[in-house]
Amino acid sequence: MPRRPRLALPGIPLHLIQRGNNRQACFFSEDDYRVYLDWLTEYAGKSGCRVHAYGC
Repeated sequence: MPRRPRLALPGIPLHLIQRGNNRQACFFSEDDYRVYLDWLTEYAGKSGCRVHAYGC
């Protein structure tokens, strides 16, 4: 059964989690992780999204 669409209200922050299948690792090298963070920075800026925190 598909997940229902996320409700996004203007000005209300969302809590998002990046995980692999079965909570496996998403990145297997430091370079892959660096590229992901670079893309996150670039596209968050283009879309007007603010990233308040992230953890590893």
